Amino acid sequence: MTDRREETAAGSPLIQTAGLYKNYGSIRALEEINLEVPPGVTGLIGANGAGKTTLIRLLLGLIQPTYGEVSVFGTPVADDPAGLRARMGYMPEGKCLPPDQTAADFVAYAAELAGIPASESRRRASETLFLVGLHEERFRYLGDFSTGMQQRVKLAQGIVHDPDLVLLDEPASGLDPEGRDQMLELIGRFRRFGMNVLFSSHILDDIERTCDWVVMLDAGRLIHSAPLDPPSKGDRVSVEVFGDPRSLVAALAGQGADVTVVGGVVTVGSRSEDPFMILRDALDRSGSSVRRMGTSLSRLEDVLVAAAREANG
Repeated sequence: MTDRREETAAGSPLIQTAGLYKNYGSIRALEEINLEVPPGVTGLIGANGAGKTTLIRLLLGLIQPTYGEVSVFGTPVADDPAGLRARMGYMPEGKCLPPDQTAADFVAYAAELAGIPASESRRRASETLFLVGLHEERFRYLGDFSTGMQQRVKLAQGIVHDPDLVLLDEPASGLDPEGRDQMLELIGRFRRFGMNVLFSSHILDDIERTCDWVVMLDAGRLIHSAPLDPPSKGDRVSVEVFGDPRSLVAALAGQGADVTVVGGVVTVGSRSEDPFMILRDALDRSGSSVRRMGTSLSRLEDVLVAAAREANG
């Protein structure tokens, strides 16, 4: 995959909207969205019904704004919707896979639809399915795939043509914790490839783990758009371990860490040291096994709550 991020950054914002409204009859899905999103991996966060899917469909040119403008790569979508779609990949949220086709056939067909010659599409499909962890299953019928495998196929068809921007609508929807972690790891790989990504989620942890920019929607209104700072000293880390966490808490207290325990989740903070390092050492000394771990979402939650409060007056 080629790295086009610098090329996009040298020009206009990756995504830009001005005075964007979208109504469905008497229902207003989006209201006065003025947005500029730079290249990179961007999270689109909001509750169900906040307008995330509507915004993605507007970016793709699948629906038209009621008022306002939307541009991608510096080009108004209304001017060249088909040309812009050729440079984008799209992973829809809902079920959309034909059960009587193999993964290899379906992804190869998607490659052909994107303009890749038939002689090349089969190789591209195989490489992309390998990337998403489905190389061995590529000749199985999609109807026999688990939910997690179907999500990976949907992701594969969205990136098989090496798009400049991939739009992912709730890519971790319906997945178990292990499947969610694997999907987020795949999205993390896109950053290393230099691929631009916009993915929607209603789960803050998904956004914080993978994104460098966050866009927040609430009831169709834009309430926040800003860079998402990476974890640094002073952040808090939360962990849930198998079994009783008291031995871990004791080890952390012995290191002078700020520790809180709520419902079996241990949260660690420190003003002077990296809490990840403190937690790593305490896990080793206590012999605790990790069920799940991640940075505390208090910063992002605080931003969302404060922005929503301000937007609602």
